Amino acid sequence: MSQRRVLKVFEQYQKARTEFVQMVAELATRPENIETLQNVGVISLLRTLLLDVVPTIQQTAALALGRLASYNDDLAEAVVKCDILPQLVYSLAEQNRFYKKAAAFVLRAVGKHSPQLAQAIVDCGALDSLVICLEDFDPGVKEAAAWALRYIARHNAELSQVVVDAGAVPLLALCIQEPEIALKRIAASALSDIAKHSPELAQTVVDAGAVAHLVQMLLNPDAKLKHQILSALSQVSKHSVNLAEMVVEAEIFPVVLTCLKDKDEYVKENASTLIREIAKHTPELSHLVVNAGGVAAMIECIGSCKGNTRLPGIMMLGYVAAHSENLAMAVIISKGIPQLSVCLSEEPEDHIKAAAAWALGQIGRHTPEHARAVAVTNTLPVLLSLYMSTESSEDLQVKSKKAIKSILQKCTYLPALEPFLYDAPPSILKHVVAQFSKVLFPWIFRYTSAEGGQLSTT
Repeated sequence: MSQRRVLKVFEQYQKARTEFVQMVAELATRPENIETLQNVGVISLLRTLLLDVVPTIQQTAALALGRLASYNDDLAEAVVKCDILPQLVYSLAEQNRFYKKAAAFVLRAVGKHSPQLAQAIVDCGALDSLVICLEDFDPGVKEAAAWALRYIARHNAELSQVVVDAGAVPLLALCIQEPEIALKRIAASALSDIAKHSPELAQTVVDAGAVAHLVQMLLNPDAKLKHQILSALSQVSKHSVNLAEMVVEAEIFPVVLTCLKDKDEYVKENASTLIREIAKHTPELSHLVVNAGGVAAMIECIGSCKGNTRLPGIMMLGYVAAHSENLAMAVIISKGIPQLSVCLSEEPEDHIKAAAAWALGQIGRHTPEHARAVAVTNTLPVLLSLYMSTESSEDLQVKSKKAIKSILQKCTYLPALEPFLYDAPPSILKHVVAQFSKVLFPWIFRYTSAEGGQLSTT
């Protein structure tokens, strides 16, 4: 009888602890409860329960801590100050898969807020344990560890380098090849956040053989996965010619062009960004994009979407056109100017209009033929109105003025220039008058170097 009474007391105590931690975890899902929970010192109470003898109580306490730490950096700092991280790191190596997932969730929640908090995770020795978790049999543990590593690496190059030095990149590349879609997504996202900081970090992703596997995964129908893969490939490609060529050599074309027709707007935007990052480097890479049908596909994509989804495609057309006369003519032949003019007129955001103005300037600046192709679409008056409008942003005004100047200096199609004689301010009018003079009195502009710039009527 006495033994039964003692056991009943402990059963009631365990039940109370279980109910308490479950209720706290539930309360932590509602923002209106967070301040109250913080004021009553819930983090210290949960720290004690992390050491509980009952595994489910430990796991639920970790889950509650992760939810609290996710809300703001003050709560995340409180988790660090309560010396909770060392216990979580120890548990990553010793506990079962359920606790490992919960512990990794807390590390992810703390590390996401700032480089300082991410560094606190590094300082407590978490990286080695998280990397070991990437080799765990359970895909949920791998996923949780990849999340935590991603949130550490995304802040800056120094933290990314620490993640690389811990040996995470080859294992993340292996995670891409796992059958679970959620694991593929976060592995691709983590690689993207590592590669974005520097050419050297991007090279580690290439050296791990990740690029070929990423390209293969573009055939997967999952939109979120394609979104993350395209982001990772873009981050690799953006740094240098060599890295962009490595992505191209992985046979990114023509599969990336199919992504421009995807129903998901993020897939379209990231596919456009990837092609932009490849095309911007050299005329040779731009030629490759053109020969693969990239310009025509991009123009079609721009016409099928709105807003920021259009932006990388607009910039890609500008980069291609900037490289050479022939590449600019490829944009003209593919009917890129009318589509850019639509963006210039229809888009409400100034930064998108500014990109379209810049791209049109890159097309029209090469020869009179290029300038005329822009001028006949009645784009110049739109650019002039944007330049003169007090409602236009400074960047839009600057880019509109530069585009007008670039086009006018090559334009010999007088009907397109005539309206400027009446509406243009002096800063633009002088270029218009100069073009009329070149067409009507070409001998004025013939100088001989031997005469030191003197006029020649020959």
